[in-house]
Amino acid sequence: LRCSAGVWGGLVQPGGSLRLSCAASGPTLDNYVMGWFRQAPGKEREGISCISRIKSVNGSPYYQESVKGRFTISGDMSRFYLEMNGLKPEDTGVYYCAIDNGATPECTIPLRYGMDYNGKGTLVTVSS
Repeated sequence: LRCSAGVWGGLVQPGGSLRLSCAASGPTLDNYVMGWFRQAPGKEREGISCISRIKSVNGSPYYQESVKGRFTISGDMSRFYLEMNGLKPEDTGVYYCAIDNGATPECTIPLRYGMDYNGKGTLVTVSS
């Protein structure tokens, strides 16, 4: 299974919006976790959002405190999104999408310890 992340327009001014999309190709999973990670310049990669999907139903999303209220995760493994509003310069970084196979109600577990399938990153730059 492969994950591929992309963004329409990777450069945005502070306060602007972007939507990241991720498409997974390969075997269809019944239960899984979808996640988004970010690696800011000079920093380690961190999990910023995730959501579990069990029996075709999305659970409650998780957001890192720094993006809570501004970012929204949605979709399913065929295509899932990270809607980013109110972007700040500190949101600059390479964003990665990932999927973890399994019925894991608590999505923060694989978000923290690693997911099965990880996509290549896409650069987002927030600058005036």
